Amino acid sequence: MEVEGQNSNHQNQDAAPQMSKGLRRALIVLNCVLMALGNTGSPLLLRLYFRSGGKRQWLSSWLETAGWPFIFVPLLITYLHRRRRCQLRPGNRHPTKLFFITPRLFLACAFVGLITGLDDFLYAYGLSFLPVSTSSLLISTQLAFTAFFAFLIVKQKFTPYSINSVALLTVGAVVLGLHVSSDRPDNVTRGEYHLGFILTLGAAALYGLILPLVELMYSKSKQAITYTLVMEMQLVMGFFATAFCTVGMLVNKDFQAIPREARHFELGEFRYYVVLVWNAVFWQFFFLGTVGIIFCVNTLLAGILIALFIPVTEVLGVVFFKENFSSEKGVALVLSLWGLASYSYGEYRQEKDKKDKAAPSDQVA
Repeated sequence: MEVEGQNSNHQNQDAAPQMSKGLRRALIVLNCVLMALGNTGSPLLLRLYFRSGGKRQWLSSWLETAGWPFIFVPLLITYLHRRRRCQLRPGNRHPTKLFFITPRLFLACAFVGLITGLDDFLYAYGLSFLPVSTSSLLISTQLAFTAFFAFLIVKQKFTPYSINSVALLTVGAVVLGLHVSSDRPDNVTRGEYHLGFILTLGAAALYGLILPLVELMYSKSKQAITYTLVMEMQLVMGFFATAFCTVGMLVNKDFQAIPREARHFELGEFRYYVVLVWNAVFWQFFFLGTVGIIFCVNTLLAGILIALFIPVTEVLGVVFFKENFSSEKGVALVLSLWGLASYSYGEYRQEKDKKDKAAPSDQVA
């Protein structure tokens, strides 16, 4: 599961050097493409792994964050850019900072990373028994859990829009729950399907807890939240999430089982490793795209884009895996999109009201 920031980083963005409009637009387009590829491709590749004979839940959860070393590439680019700016600055004798994350923030990110690792396992385990379309609809309920935990942790108030969203998403999950066997895969038992349903809802709930924790980290960091710092935090969380899943793989002896599983993979041994590698790459596409959109625009746009990709993922699941798109899924999809739209509009109204209230004071100042 992915970890995304909240508006706190955007509020501190002024502390960082302003980028040109052209560069900002290019970054927005690039991050939108990364989000589109990651949000639709990663669950499809993960499901392909299970459909083609893969049975290792710890391995599949490990893949969700195992691509964290890729983050070193943009971090290296930003470091070289900062060093070049410092060298061009006359009279500057201070060395370029290698990283911005503080020890306190590092420990907080490590803790959230461990929770993310558990969330990855719940999501991967659930998806091993569920169609992609059903899993996507259940994961969309994380918005309801996010609203609840945000109220408890960061004291975010409920609005009529968020209450409406929670109600709609809950009803959508109930509609799916009343017809849980209508799209059960052939090689999955009824008990396994029910387990997958519960685990996926658990993953959505845990993800709903992670987001307010990330927002709390931003608000308590006591430093400017730049894109570089956000990537550093994502790298630390990805490392510890991967470490958590690595322990599970060692206990479950998944590393020893990989060559054996590759030989019996339905698509062939070479394609087995291709699926694993691209799965890790596509998850990192999603993570980097998400934090990029949040930094360049705001969390609201990231949430809207994630919502827009839900029906895309469902359609791709039907096209590539011939999944059954029942009437219950159609009703749940409409309710989910309605709930997500309600929540997004409520966030938009809230941000607009804040800006309107702040505008007169800025003019006076």
